[in-house]
Parts: sequence; structure tokens; C-alpha cells
Amino acid sequence: MARREKRQKSAGPAPLWLITFSDLMTLLLAFFVLLLSMSSMDTTTITRISSHSGHLSPLNLSGPGRLPERIQIVVKLIKDPRNVLEKKNRIKDLLFPLDQLPPEMSKGDLEKNIAILEHPEGVVIVLTEGLLFAKGSAKLDDKGKKLVAVLTPVMQAVNADINISGHTDATAEKDTNDYELSLMRALVVLEQLLQAQIPPDRFSVSGYGPDKPMYPNTTAEGQAKNRRVEILVKTTPRVGSYL
Repeated sequence: MARREKRQKSAGPAPLWLITFSDLMTLLLAFFVLLLSMSSMDTTTITRISSHSGHLSPLNLSGPGRLPERIQIVVKLIKDPRNVLEKKNRIKDLLFPLDQLPPEMSKGDLEKNIAILEHPEGVVIVLTEGLLFAKGSAKLDDKGKKLVAVLTPVMQAVNADINISGHTDATAEKDTNDYELSLMRALVVLEQLLQAQIPPDRFSVSGYGPDKPMYPNTTAEGQAKNRRVEILVKTTPRVGSYL
């Protein structure tokens, strides 16, 4: 017992520099933890949070220079998945009003070549090849540019992530790579939308080639409809997602 007391007395109190050093290490640790937490809140996360909380939007829906009423209605409709099934024709008419379509495009063309579909993540706008490209080409024609321009205000106002996917039929022509063609078409549509200053981190692109047909490839009509571009506007978060 006497020996233990003697050892404790010989140790003495900790030097003052050691206390200061330990305090400094604690402060540095707290600083690095703070930096880590701030870096994880990148702009993409903030954009996604704002799109589902309804607080922030890249375009103001009221006040001077506000969006046209039809765009405001579309934004409200596509945020509710039930409307895609019940009011898809109304959504189509509001998205593509006849007075803003290219002159060479008729009401019948609109009905046959544009579809509005429900998706677990939101709503899909389907545009067939004939509205955007010449067969086998990945260059938007003038009609296609005008059609994408009609969609642009909605893409700006929704403030949601967007996937653009290209698709082909199963009858590839000689020297044609369906996967490359479908991806290039998606990229060209993306490029057109980016000219409107929509944040690029909201977009992703996919090229599925003939892997996801909507119609049987046994008829010319089915093949024509399978050659398409789909724009998925992700207004509905996935089940189980924290966003």
C-alpha cells in the first residue's frame, strides 16, 4: 500500500502542454466531423430535397414573368400519380397545345405518336422516332427541336430529376448499332434541354436499344412505335427512399 502511494506521488500532475494538446486534438476532430457533414450535403441532394419539400423552385410560379397557366396546371397534375391514369389526355393537351406545335404536325400525329404513361417514379412522356429524327439518324430535325422546345418550360418548372432514354426496334439495319443509336438520340434530346439552362445534375441518360419494346415487333406499326425517346420526370420518390 505504501509502495502504491509512493508511485502515485512520483507521477505527479499531467504537464500543462499535454492538457492543451488534448484540447486542440478534440477541436480538430470536431472540425473535421463538421467538414464531412457539410460536404455530404452537395447541391444534388439539396435540389432533390427541395423538389419534394415544395419550398424551392428554379422558376417562380407567381409574380412578374410567371409561368403560363397551362404549365402551372401540368406541374400540379404530374406531381400526383393518380392524375397520370385519370387525366393523361388532359396532360397531353396541356403539354402540347396545338397552337404551339410545328405546323406540319396534326392532331392525329399527336394522338398516334405521343403517349403519357404512369411510372413508379413519376410520369413518362413518350415521343416516337418520327416526331424527332429521320430513320436511323441521331440528329434532331427542325420539327423535333420545336417539339422539345414546347416541353422545356415544364422541365424547368417541375424541379425533379429527369431520365432520358432512347429505344429502337428489333430490326437493326446493316452497320447500325442499336444501343449506340438509342444512346446518341437520348444525348441529343438532353443537349437540347440543357440549352434552356436547366441544371445538368438533374439529368441522366440511357440507351436500351431493342431491349424494352412497348409493342410487338411483328408489324411495321409496332416497330415504328418502339423507335422512341422516353422522358421520365421523377416527381414521385421511390418507396423506401429517404428523398
